Amino acid sequence: MSMESVAWDQLYRQMHANNEERPLRMVTAKRIFEFAGGHHRRLLAFLVFSVVSAVLAVATPVLAGRVVDNIVNGSAPRTVVLLAVIIAAVAVLDAALGLVIRLLSARIGEGLIFDLRTAVFDHVQRMPVAFFTRTRTGALVSRLNNDVIGAQRAFSSTLSGVVTNVVMLVLTLVVMLRLSWQITLLALILLPVFVLPARRMGEKLAGIQREAAGLDARMSTQMTERFSAPGATLVKLFGRPTRESEEFAARAGRVRDIGVRTAMLQTVFITALTLVSALALALVYGLGGWFALSGQLEAGSVVALSLLLTRLYSPLTALASARVDIMSAMVSFERVFEILDLEPLIKDAPDAEPAPDGPIAVELDRVNFGYPAADKVSLASLEDVATLDARGGEQVLHEVSLRAEPGQMVALVGSSGAGKSTIAQLVSRLYDVDSGAVRLGGRDVRELTGRSIQDTVGLVTQDGHLFHDSIRANLTLARPGATEAELWDALERARLGELIAALPDGLDTVVGERGYRLSGGERQRLTIARLLLKQPRVVILDEATASLDSTSEAAVQEALAEALAGRTALVIAHRLSTIRNADQIVVLEHGSVVERGTHTQLLAADGRYAELYRTQFADDATPAAA
Repeated sequence: MSMESVAWDQLYRQMHANNEERPLRMVTAKRIFEFAGGHHRRLLAFLVFSVVSAVLAVATPVLAGRVVDNIVNGSAPRTVVLLAVIIAAVAVLDAALGLVIRLLSARIGEGLIFDLRTAVFDHVQRMPVAFFTRTRTGALVSRLNNDVIGAQRAFSSTLSGVVTNVVMLVLTLVVMLRLSWQITLLALILLPVFVLPARRMGEKLAGIQREAAGLDARMSTQMTERFSAPGATLVKLFGRPTRESEEFAARAGRVRDIGVRTAMLQTVFITALTLVSALALALVYGLGGWFALSGQLEAGSVVALSLLLTRLYSPLTALASARVDIMSAMVSFERVFEILDLEPLIKDAPDAEPAPDGPIAVELDRVNFGYPAADKVSLASLEDVATLDARGGEQVLHEVSLRAEPGQMVALVGSSGAGKSTIAQLVSRLYDVDSGAVRLGGRDVRELTGRSIQDTVGLVTQDGHLFHDSIRANLTLARPGATEAELWDALERARLGELIAALPDGLDTVVGERGYRLSGGERQRLTIARLLLKQPRVVILDEATASLDSTSEAAVQEALAEALAGRTALVIAHRLSTIRNADQIVVLEHGSVVERGTHTQLLAADGRYAELYRTQFADDATPAAA
């Protein structure tokens, strides 16, 4: 490696280092090596081959010096040829070792990336919904990408680099001191001129780089939000394209200016260090040549010293920044471990059992619940805040009790924020109650396996989500092994069969991000088709028909009536006309049950339900009368 390459490497490390000052935590180091335990054999082989490669790197300049000495001393050609063959053999062996080291490095590095990514991905999937409502998606994805790769470098680059550089440095110093201690000491004196500017310039460039990264992140956020279907629509509706372009151009212009400044600083720095390296070589040739002409040093030793000079500067420079590399890797590991250390609030009990067979009753028994505080489900770094919001945990349900017998439909009505959707999430066990119990088939949901709850309970929300994938893929989330006939049957029952059949790609039609290639009603009916395909024993409809027009709602209500037959149902409804025939209507206000009964009974009681009913139908009657 040339001195210019060494300078670039040092500068790059300083620029891209995470310069947070924090102590080296042995607990973190122990966890890192425990995590890498599955790769210990490859790691050992990697280090051994790296050490051998370092020895070969020092051997080549020494052999080159011997060749020069033999030529100057008029040795037999055979000796020179033999040394040349040895140099060639060392080069071939070093090349072969390089391939083996690279293979091991790739397998270790990619293996660690795989282990870390799958561990984080699997762990994040077990986190509660509250975690996702607070976390910035981009920050979470960054943990799976940037931080995982930064952690991987600790083994594939930093660890082997430290070992290799220590071995190379020791061997190089021993050889150089034996050849000429005077030249060696002078070369070491020049080292601070080489290293210190790199550190200072690197820190300066790191600050510029962080500013550029922040601007890039803000540009990415702006593009992500504005290029989505709802974001683009919002910009167009409010007539803001020019303002958006100006904001984007301002950030992009700042990034451009930073790029020019960075390029010039790098060029000045590298030019200066290249000059220093040239002066160091001039010193070796000048002083070494003087020693050689005065008979104090062999000519071959001068050549060997000049070749060894880069092998002295390279490991010294790398080791000077080794702490930066190690701390950067430690920071990356700690950021990954932060995610893994977040405890999922919902976990299967050790003795959890499947949900009971047959028809299922749903019961809430004196349930009290408050959404968890931020420090229980999130991290400040994932929310892009200095400290987490200390608020949270306020009780939103108070002593709520209700029961839906097998095959019954129980409707939940009330004002916004009354706690209706919260009950739906508790029955699905997206959250656990603070006190009281939620039971399925007489069993507390905390005693059941998560898988059996998912199979038992089907939930359709007002904003049913669709992935940017085909209709087939979005449907088979409910039942991966569903046949073609079953898929079409679910679509027919959701009144979507004709529409999907008319599409050029049929079931393989891609619905777009969040399903925006479909209309609101079509998107909602597709989520209902997914529910029909799942065939759960308990169905929860959370404003499932709120976004449908009257025609679509009537069609879907027919499909839902068929789907709900024989199943236990909780229906959260804003349109009271859709739940007149419910077996029981539960009225919630401020997290408490204020009324319950049938439609007729509640109207006769002339309470909160009757007030909601009169208000809604008075509003509906006005346009009808007109």
